[in-house]
Amino acid sequence: MLPKKMLLLPLVFLTLLLLSGYRAEAGHLPEAENPSLVEALRNGGYILYMRHGEATIGLDLPHVIFDDCGTQRNLSGLGKRQAQAIGQIMNKLNIPIQYPVWASPYCRTRDTARIAFGNQNVKVVPLLADIVKVSNQSVPAEEKQNIVANFTRMLETAPARGLNQIIIGHSLPAGTAIGEIPYMGTAVIKPKGQGNGYEVIRIISLEQFMKAAYR
Repeated sequence: MLPKKMLLLPLVFLTLLLLSGYRAEAGHLPEAENPSLVEALRNGGYILYMRHGEATIGLDLPHVIFDDCGTQRNLSGLGKRQAQAIGQIMNKLNIPIQYPVWASPYCRTRDTARIAFGNQNVKVVPLLADIVKVSNQSVPAEEKQNIVANFTRMLETAPARGLNQIIIGHSLPAGTAIGEIPYMGTAVIKPKGQGNGYEVIRIISLEQFMKAAYR
């Protein structure tokens, strides 16, 4: 007989879906439950770039101190549940992960990674914090171009054979690099090697990943 905790899992995830209020727009976010995509991820070779879980309302202070969460937006209660869900989904779908998972130094991204994959499996990558500047109108265009160029080089680098690299970061403006991603959404990226770019296979919402794992 299954433990009571295991029997409650489907109800927990259904509740999370209802609380999220997210609905994928037809034609905008392709279905994640496509068996061929899940099988491809099980074979490795991809970068899964994930936006952090839902954050609290408001703005970061003008001068964020990464080790002081009081200077920045943090995960909401729902965001923490979303982070827990994505970690369980990766495990349920048997998707092999290259550790450590990389995370931006913001509290909301570090906490998402730690909740999902364990504190011991997370590496903070300072470069990922710069992505936030791409949405800032006061940042010079040249600086933004350099940030996107550095980000591109990161996405061109393939993980070890048979594994997938997970990166927990921030959404970008539409039309920039991989563009907008919903909270706890995932951009499935196929690296083509340094200097050869990368391909965004698709962007998947948390809801779609849940359908693949718990259908």
